[in-house]
Amino acid sequence: MALEQELLNIGVKARHLEINLAHPESPTLAMDAAEEWLGLPDVLVNNAVHSTSDGFELLDAATLDAHYAVNMRASFLLAVDFARRTKALGRIGGRIINMSSGQAWGPMPGELAYAATKGAMEAFTLSLASELAPLGITVNAVDPGATDTGWMSPQMKREWTVPSGIARFNQPSDAARIIVFLASDAARHLTGQVIHARGSAI
Repeated sequence: MALEQELLNIGVKARHLEINLAHPESPTLAMDAAEEWLGLPDVLVNNAVHSTSDGFELLDAATLDAHYAVNMRASFLLAVDFARRTKALGRIGGRIINMSSGQAWGPMPGELAYAATKGAMEAFTLSLASELAPLGITVNAVDPGATDTGWMSPQMKREWTVPSGIARFNQPSDAARIIVFLASDAARHLTGQVIHARGSAI
């Protein structure tokens, strides 16, 4: 992968794994591979997502199950596996960073399954943070707002509002800087938080 090679070129030890997180065993396999190749991680970023359009006329069990498998089950199992391995090693500390989508800020008509399953991430973050506090593992969520990764049409950009007054949409680097902060020692006192970094657009 291009990202792996870029990291290797700057001296970062890196490996990549292609895996379908919709399969129940995938979270364990991913953690096994990470631990074998690089050692037990200090930081887990749950950034996988499944998203399709539905709405009340199209929503069915298969659509819900597909969203649940990736957006909830895979992320939840990765997080608890990370914590169990940390505890088994007798290690204190670690970071779990979950990606949210700010469902509490407003409705997402036509994306019922996505909104429901991503919204669950924030509730999970709060309760897991409380459980893992004795292990020194912080658990936080980041809501990066509408991020311009190439999926937004010119019309969408025109129609969306910019409540902060910042006349641009969020870039991937904006979310990355917040994740780097949460993964650092500077954020050791932050846990159970949902950081709404939607400074540009909703």
